[in-house]
Amino acid sequence: MPLSTMLFSFTGRLYRAPYWLASIAASVVAALIVFVIVLAIGRIISATIVLVVVFLPLIWITLALAIKRLHDRDKSGWWLLLFYLAPSILEVIGKSAGLPAFIIGPIGFGIGIWGLVEIGFRRGTLGQNSYGPDPLAAPGST
Repeated sequence: MPLSTMLFSFTGRLYRAPYWLASIAASVVAALIVFVIVLAIGRIISATIVLVVVFLPLIWITLALAIKRLHDRDKSGWWLLLFYLAPSILEVIGKSAGLPAFIIGPIGFGIGIWGLVEIGFRRGTLGQNSYGPDPLAAPGST
């Protein structure tokens, strides 16, 4: 899969190794860019604007990689709403309802761990699935 497709497209399937390599590489590059920007600019307001410009592509890349991993598991990308947003929503609901953190916190943590395992550690569907051919299959074997 071409790098541009891997990082910017929401279609297709991606197995674990390129997911982790691309995720780590994107995070390291973003951290280096942030470091250079903060050193070069120094002013908080200007740096904040530039950092937003850096993090928007990083968010896009993170979503594209995670959606392709879910596709490899034969799951819709909409599962990211549960994995990424539900813990924060539960925290807000818990605080507004006056619930102690030890009640809501473990539920959100559990959802986050479930998402990490589902996206990062579980093997994709063997063979063809709803989202395309198995990326680990030998060429011409599907």
